[in-house]
Amino acid sequence: MAYTPISAAAGANLNAVPAPVKQTLSGNYLDFSTGWAQQHLPDMYEKEVERYGNRSVASFLRMVGAEIPMTADQVVWSEQGRLHLSYTGTIVAATGVVTIAHAVRVGQTVVVKGVTNTVKAYVSAVAADNSTMTLKRYDKALFSTNTDFGDEAVTLFVYGSEFAKGVSGMVNAVEPSFKSFTNKPIIIKDKYEVSGSDASQIGWVEISGENGQSGYLWYLKGEGDTRARFEDYLEMAMVEGELAVAGSGAASITGIEGTEGLFAAVTDRGHVATTDWTDADSASASEVLVDFDAILAKFDKQGAIEENMMFLNRATALNIDDMLAGMNSYGAGGTSYGVFNNSEDMALNLGFSGFRRGSYDFYKTDWKYLNDASTRGLVNDIAGVIAPAGTNSVYDQNLGKNIKRPFLHVRYRASQTEDRRLKTWVTGSVGGNVTSDLDAMEVNYLSERCLVVQGANNFMLLK
Repeated sequence: MAYTPISAAAGANLNAVPAPVKQTLSGNYLDFSTGWAQQHLPDMYEKEVERYGNRSVASFLRMVGAEIPMTADQVVWSEQGRLHLSYTGTIVAATGVVTIAHAVRVGQTVVVKGVTNTVKAYVSAVAADNSTMTLKRYDKALFSTNTDFGDEAVTLFVYGSEFAKGVSGMVNAVEPSFKSFTNKPIIIKDKYEVSGSDASQIGWVEISGENGQSGYLWYLKGEGDTRARFEDYLEMAMVEGELAVAGSGAASITGIEGTEGLFAAVTDRGHVATTDWTDADSASASEVLVDFDAILAKFDKQGAIEENMMFLNRATALNIDDMLAGMNSYGAGGTSYGVFNNSEDMALNLGFSGFRRGSYDFYKTDWKYLNDASTRGLVNDIAGVIAPAGTNSVYDQNLGKNIKRPFLHVRYRASQTEDRRLKTWVTGSVGGNVTSDLDAMEVNYLSERCLVVQGANNFMLLK
């Protein structure tokens, strides 16, 4: 019986590029140019090549974040204000009257800084509505003396008080200040679908996936890749999330409200540093050091959290390496590694290297999300994030008390009957689970979550 090989034209419909569809069909399988049924056995590599390595980009929240259940539609927390009082206002030099809403009281003493001069003064009077205060200098009669102060902007802070003998004490008291913040969870979904026929198809090429799945059933890879991609989405949504502004196009869609992600929270309530060493064409190591010390100076004025995590793109990480090499102190300087149970080996095994500068410990690592050409590496506008390690004390309005929470953590919806941290269920009639007469397997994924960024003033976004 004669045998006629399949022609190139006949096999032309077997594309070398996977078909852009939601399930595995014939167009998703490999083609060997002239068709698979050839007279001569091709020399095939029977294992799929992982040309991009491990393609998952999630790592940030998995390393520094905790996940805590919640039962409400939103999470509300309160953060303490500063302990000491400081203000910015304007002064009338001839009278010493400063206009600014304040909580300063008669008898307190202040340091006042003008445009060019700094003096100390006594608070002699305050308006009944706390809109103004009258200051008396300790060194001169008037603020306008010798033209060292004019009618100008001033900043001041309270450093103490002074009272004459035999007089009454301080009038009124200062209530603790705090500010409440809130965030709402979003529902994230995805699905993988394969027909019964394609689910039973045996391939020639052994596949492997991000979650360790392997074999010759192609749908196993499709399902595994979908799950890995969904888990990345869970982190990316928490990092990139935006609240839908009233009147925006997104807000016009019923039920779409958005959520505040990490980048938005730090941009709104934290610090953003734009430097010339966060790209490949950086300044010298000494210039990088100057900029880095400027960042430390900003932290000094905030919570001064001793241990900090640095998640960086490759260019910024290399520039910091050059800075440390110039200091001849890479991985030295008394780094405590407290966040890694005081184990340098644990830090290194997790991909972190530590160094100490001033009174701060830093643990830096490359963040694949910022390098990957299919995620933030495509935009390339964020060079890294500096996040405080450890916990922070906040007032929980639901519990009615102060509690310890990680500076950065995820809240997910859960109750005794429903856990929405990461739900997975199968529908259809394929794969041994029969829920309908659909000749397919549908693997569904769902999560409902939001990010909480406490003490955002201790975070730094590098651009």
